[in-house]
Amino acid sequence: MDSPHQSGPVRIGVLGASSIAWRRTLPALREVPDSTVVAVASREKDKAERFAARFDCAAVHGYEALLERDDIDAVYVSVPNSLHHQWVHRLLMCGKHVLAEKPLTTRPADTAALVELAAHRRLVLRENIAFVHHGLHRRVAELVGAGRIGRLRHIDAAFCFPPLPETDVRYRADLGGGALLDAGLYPVRLAQYFLGNELTVAGAVLREDPAAGVDVAGSAVLAAATGETVTLSFGFEHSYGASYTLWGSSGRLSVDRAFTPPPTMAPLIRIDEQDHAEEITLPAEHQFARSAESFVKAVSRSRSSGSDPDHDAWAATALRTAELLDRIATTAHRVVAGKQV
Repeated sequence: MDSPHQSGPVRIGVLGASSIAWRRTLPALREVPDSTVVAVASREKDKAERFAARFDCAAVHGYEALLERDDIDAVYVSVPNSLHHQWVHRLLMCGKHVLAEKPLTTRPADTAALVELAAHRRLVLRENIAFVHHGLHRRVAELVGAGRIGRLRHIDAAFCFPPLPETDVRYRADLGGGALLDAGLYPVRLAQYFLGNELTVAGAVLREDPAAGVDVAGSAVLAAATGETVTLSFGFEHSYGASYTLWGSSGRLSVDRAFTPPPTMAPLIRIDEQDHAEEITLPAEHQFARSAESFVKAVSRSRSSGSDPDHDAWAATALRTAELLDRIATTAHRVVAGKQV
C-alpha cells in the first residue's frame, strides 16, 4: 500500500532486529530531527518487544505484518544478506523508501534489478555504508586533489577483525555470509571513493573455512583505468585493523580506524614526505548518524520533486561495488587450511 504521507517527519519502520540495528543504526536514526522510528519487526516476538521498549516504538511480530502498516514511509532493512533482495523488492513494490544494510544484495543481477525498480517507482534506495559519510574521507580527498602528496599512484587498504562467535550469521553460507561481503566491501568501496568506478580486478585470494563453507579472509589487487593500483585485505581471523594509505609521487597519506571510528574519536590524518611529517586532527563525527541523515534528507527531497535526484549517481556506484565483489569471488584462488583448491 502506498503511503499518502507527504509532510512531517519521515516515518521509519525497521525490518530485522539485528545487532547493528541495536548498537548503531537505530540510535543514529533517533538523532535525525526529521525522522521518527515507528515500529520494529522481528520473527522473534521477544526480540521485537525488547527493541520497541528501548526505542519507544511499536513491536511487530513477523516481517509480513510490517508491510501491512500504512503509517510507515521508509524501512531500514537489517536482515541476513541472502534475504535483502526479497524483502527490499517487496518494500519497494509497497511504495516504501528503503535503507538497506550492506551489501544491498549478494548478486550483481539482483542489485541491478532493485536499482531499476527503485527508479521506476520513484523511490529512494540506499545502502547503509556509513563510512563514506564521514568528513574524514572528504578531507583526505581534498588534500589529494590539492596535490598534497603529488600524483596519487597506489592505495593500500585493509579491514580485519577477530573471529566471530560460531553462531554468527556471517559463518552461514546459506545466509550470504563470508568475509568478502562483510569486511571486503569496505576497502573496495574506499577504492571507488578515491579512484571512481572504472576499476578492474587484477587478482584475488580467498581463504575458506571448511567447516562453515564461507570465506573468512582474503586479499585482492585492483587497477584503475588511469593507471593507479590498489591492494586490499579483509577478514575476520585477525587482530583488529581498519586503515588505508594513499601513496603519491611526493608523499604518503595514512589513516587509521578508517571504517568504524567511534563517534567520539577525533580522526587523525598523517602525511609523510621525504624530510617532513605532518599530522592533521579532525573533529569527531557520528558516521552512522550522518548516513541516516543523508537517507532521510533524500526521502524528504523526493517528496517535493517526485523522485530521487541522486539516484543515478548512487546506483552506478552501488552496482559497480556489487560487480567488483562478484568478480573477486569468481576469479579468486581459494585456499583451505593452507592448500590451494
